Amino acid sequence: MKPIFDVAIIGAGVTGAAIARRLSSFKLSVALFERRTDVSFGVSKANSGIIHAGFHHNPSTLKARLEVQGNSLFDRLKAELGFPFRRVGILVVAFSPEELKTVEALYEIGSANRVPQLEIVGRERILSLEPKLNGDAVGGLWAPTGGIVEPYRLVFALVENAQANGVSLFTDWSLAAARRADDRWLLVSETGETHEARRVVNAAGLYADEVSGFFDAEEFHIIPRKGEEFLLDKNAAGFPSHVIFPVPARNSKGVLVIPTVEGTMMVGPTAVEIEEKDDTGTTTENLDRVFSLAARMVPGISKRDIITSFAGLRPTLPGDDFFIDLSRKAPGLVQVAGIQSPGLTAAPAIAEYVKELLQKDGLELTEKPDFVPTVGHSSKVVEMNFAELDELARRERAFAHIVCRCESVSEAEVVEAIHKGHITLDGIKFYTRAGMGRCQGGFCTYRLLSIIARETGMPVDQITKRGKGSTLVVGRIGDAGRDMEDGSNTLGRAGFAPSGRKRSGSGD
Repeated sequence: MKPIFDVAIIGAGVTGAAIARRLSSFKLSVALFERRTDVSFGVSKANSGIIHAGFHHNPSTLKARLEVQGNSLFDRLKAELGFPFRRVGILVVAFSPEELKTVEALYEIGSANRVPQLEIVGRERILSLEPKLNGDAVGGLWAPTGGIVEPYRLVFALVENAQANGVSLFTDWSLAAARRADDRWLLVSETGETHEARRVVNAAGLYADEVSGFFDAEEFHIIPRKGEEFLLDKNAAGFPSHVIFPVPARNSKGVLVIPTVEGTMMVGPTAVEIEEKDDTGTTTENLDRVFSLAARMVPGISKRDIITSFAGLRPTLPGDDFFIDLSRKAPGLVQVAGIQSPGLTAAPAIAEYVKELLQKDGLELTEKPDFVPTVGHSSKVVEMNFAELDELARRERAFAHIVCRCESVSEAEVVEAIHKGHITLDGIKFYTRAGMGRCQGGFCTYRLLSIIARETGMPVDQITKRGKGSTLVVGRIGDAGRDMEDGSNTLGRAGFAPSGRKRSGSGD
């Protein structure tokens, strides 16, 4: 007989993952459902990775309160979970007296939100803080509590820790119906699989409006806001050491220059409201626009250093605030919708807020005496010196086999990722960084496919990039030679299959 879960969470992005991990510290049975093949594969994977300081949003908004609270929790989270995170600080750069007035307004907002260490700086100070800036800068805002994080590694760590503390994870599980039965909800997947839960948290990101509809709950419309980003090689020159913001636009914080925790640089995003929830293509036109705006702030960046591009979709609501509350129409349902920027920053605070809502709804919360807040540290070749690597490789030869040269990822690290359930190329890429370097998988893809096949027993033509609909290899290798002899197109018959992306250039 299947268990009746105390809480079911729909959506395993950073919000759902943070909620699952927080609830795992109590004596509860908790389930986490994700429609994709791996966690973080929705909104969370295509993220700028910024931990915001808290000066963009009005103090009257829920997102402002949770943003500042969430920011303050990241040092402890990193200590417990070990994901890549650094407080590099944020600079908002002004190039005119008019823009300085906006900077002053941002300072007032940040002060009202109680952002610590916030400072308005003049030309000399801002250029000393960041020498890579355009010398025409006249001043700006300095927020040293801002930071950068690897978002998918954060989600993986949250979910791994939640599972270690008893949370049940279901992937490739898409909600198709919800029916009320006595004091619980019957959840039905698209394949007909059913589970029961006394309470449900709707953290479904872009699909939160559709999930709400299954419960006959609140009606709202999620508006996808598309942001294209461009990733630059870590060996390029001219990178700033801080996150660089322009003076913000009406519906966006603007095009940013963002160092990543692993040494590359991101430029973007755009901010365009669209209708399709799966449009993640990028365009040459937006590339030119993004780099024009970014180069105004940091002249040393160059399009020549781009190694890939990608687009993310932010789930926005009219009014642009978070919607987090107990449903007024569906008993036992908590709505967690419209979690766009700064949702990543706010995630640990959102988890605490949802816990309090569930408690208000009558959920009994008893702390587990045996809750373990940490995850084990994984050995990474890139973090070792030669002596350490030699010693480790003597004990486990797979550490001496480098699969990804660009990012120095060993076979042992890939095998660990697979054994933790990451069996797609993207899952392994996000967990280990194999395929994220300069060649973007040109060297390591074949080796990764071979290791996945060996460790899982899956035929190579069943291995995917990111789950259903993204098969990489079809047919037999021998077919390629015969097709070439008769002049036919081999793509999609033998060799690498089309990815199904809408436009060329997508790094999805």
